[in-house]
Amino acid sequence: MGIFKNLFGSSEPKEEKLLPWQALTNISQLDEIEKRSKTKTQVIFKHSTRCGISSMVMNQFVSMYDLDANLDLYYLDLLSYREVSNEVGYKFQVMHQSPQLLIIKNGTTVAHASHGAINDIDLSRFES
Repeated sequence: MGIFKNLFGSSEPKEEKLLPWQALTNISQLDEIEKRSKTKTQVIFKHSTRCGISSMVMNQFVSMYDLDANLDLYYLDLLSYREVSNEVGYKFQVMHQSPQLLIIKNGTTVAHASHGAINDIDLSRFES
């Protein structure tokens, strides 16, 4: 089993570097994210815990993330919280993909990416 975990990753974000993740587990949090985005950029990382590509992208994201970034960072386990994942798409007008990163400012999605393109986004451009 260990070899598969190493190949495909685990169900939790890799914690070599402790990121300031906030768990996104409830639809009601989306209104708060929208509200907070008026003063501080909000970032949502949608992750499939059963997908090797999603785990690889997550690990790359974690290793590249600037801990000094002025962003609120949310982690959504989309398999455990499917209805939250669906509502993210409706509320922020982005078609569902996995893995997926959404950047929310002033109540709207200003950038989003999926798969390998996630790590091409320069988050510093969006800091508040």
